[in-house]
Amino acid sequence: MKKWLEPFSTAWVGVTSHKLRSSLTILGIVIGIAAVISLMSIGKGAEADILSRIETLGSDLITIRPGASVGFGGIRSAAGSATTLTVEDAEAIAMEVPYISSVAPVYSSNLQLVAGNKNMNSQVTGTTPEYARTNNLNILSGSFFSDYEYQHSAKVAVLGSNVKQTLFGDTDPIGQQMRMGNIIVRVVGVLASKGAMWGSPDDAIFIPLTAMQQTVAQPRTAKGERVVSSISLTVSDKGKANYVVGEITSLLRSRHRLGANAENDFTITSMEEIASTISETTATMTIFLGAIAAISLLVGGIGVMNIMLVSVLERTREIGILKALGAQERDIWTQFLIEASFLTLAGGIIGVILGWVTSYVVSKMGLMTTLVTGDVVILAVCVSAGIGLFFGFYPAWSASRLNPIEALRHE
Repeated sequence: MKKWLEPFSTAWVGVTSHKLRSSLTILGIVIGIAAVISLMSIGKGAEADILSRIETLGSDLITIRPGASVGFGGIRSAAGSATTLTVEDAEAIAMEVPYISSVAPVYSSNLQLVAGNKNMNSQVTGTTPEYARTNNLNILSGSFFSDYEYQHSAKVAVLGSNVKQTLFGDTDPIGQQMRMGNIIVRVVGVLASKGAMWGSPDDAIFIPLTAMQQTVAQPRTAKGERVVSSISLTVSDKGKANYVVGEITSLLRSRHRLGANAENDFTITSMEEIASTISETTATMTIFLGAIAAISLLVGGIGVMNIMLVSVLERTREIGILKALGAQERDIWTQFLIEASFLTLAGGIIGVILGWVTSYVVSKMGLMTTLVTGDVVILAVCVSAGIGLFFGFYPAWSASRLNPIEALRHE
């Protein structure tokens, strides 16, 4: 047992006998590891933050939007500009496609809102009562409009949190009236805030689609079907999402009478697909950030090699004495390699602590979301030890190859 521990104790003495030099060597590794931990925690925190926001919209949500319209000369405009989706499409999807729990057609338009002496321009969304369930909306006060109000084209409205704050401030708006375009509506509910995100309902106002049809002129197709801006739906089984998308695609192509070689005149997007794309993108960004920080680790590793070469030069006579007393090349090589590993491993542990503290402080200050995961910590510690082995190999090999007679002559 003593024979196995002897290289470690000798290496420890070698490290502690030159405290300042060892500390400066460790510093390079500490900075490198701390940078890796901090930057990768920022990348992983950003991913977790974005995915949590998507989750609030409903991970089982599927949205169907019109495709791009084709203008003069075959020039395609932006996606969503075509008028190809209808209320009747939404009804057909609800009746004919399995594994769907709710469907909500949507027609949106920007209208002027006036409440007392306050006014603003906002997106008004006409939809069905199922919209609250398909988009995972939470009610802060009041309620979403009911099936009865939808069927009777009631002039009622549900406000996003930002719209409520702009028009009513801290006053309770439930039951109060406001002008929306050319009609008067009564506020029946206020939504809980979802925070800043793409398509956030915080800046929108929701009314029954039947009332919307009386507020603005809803376009119709050549067959007289009522055009909508989009269709939101949720699947009852997430594992069937791809199947549902395929069934919807077949149904809509059939209803829109598209030829076998014709492109879809609609676009289907699932939150699961968006989350997967974002995860891949942020993972790439995290690796990129880690790679940038790893440059400082490389510099720290070169510093370790330099210091170990100096150490070999200073201890040449000591190496000669050890060899004269019967030490094998293997013993010398092991001693110097362990010494280099001690330096980098100690730097790695201190760097992990410093990186974690930095990430914690950044997160607590609200600058950005950070997330330190176990796999990053383990990777950082293993890399720091690996640097010691890699950059300590040549100095250790050089020490083990010294001629004992020449080493003893060294002053």
